[in-house]
Amino acid sequence: MKIGALTIELAVYESLSLKDKRSAITSLISRLKNRFNVSVAEVGHLDSRQLATIAVVMVANDSKYVHGCLDKIVDFVRKNPSATLVDYSKEMV
Repeated sequence: MKIGALTIELAVYESLSLKDKRSAITSLISRLKNRFNVSVAEVGHLDSRQLATIAVVMVANDSKYVHGCLDKIVDFVRKNPSATLVDYSKEMV
């Protein structure tokens, strides 16, 4: 069993309030869950108006598959118009 964890730092520059940011992040989290069948949660910068940190976790039998899916998730987030990818890190267990 292979577990892949992805931590993504995001900036929501158009956000004027926490409500705006949470709307954009909640939408992104929902799309990630539905498209990639992964577990996702907002884990950092909860009180910041323009920054967010989300964690994505995936479990599979093949580490190459997990790496490939996490790379696709990073590409998907990069193309997201509502939030800008600032940084990310991957970890395999």
